[in-house]
Amino acid sequence: MSTDFTLKSEVQHNCLILTTAGYINNTGGERIAQEFYAHQNSDVKNVILNLSGTKVVNSIGVSYLIEIIEKLNESGGKMVFTNLDPSIDKTFLIMGLYQFAQKVDRVEEALNSLGHK
Repeated sequence: MSTDFTLKSEVQHNCLILTTAGYINNTGGERIAQEFYAHQNSDVKNVILNLSGTKVVNSIGVSYLIEIIEKLNESGGKMVFTNLDPSIDKTFLIMGLYQFAQKVDRVEEALNSLGHK
């Protein structure tokens, strides 16, 4: 399993769209958190996490995602997961992440669900 991790980010409306490729472990989770915190003082209110290039998220990676979800919920924002591999979807379901964040199939659907058609 490749441990290489890449992260692309863009802002559309008030949404930070993060697209990942590779294993989200401590390194990947930390990079996602750093990118989120780099935008926290801007007008970004929501985060869309496009996991199209990710097949595995370990428990440390999930802990970083939970931290971001908590920060977003405190400020009235939302986390939306897209393009989930079935194993990641099952992991997030078991861990209860969907009680605090939502999932949709594609980034466009995430933008629509957040009111940006």
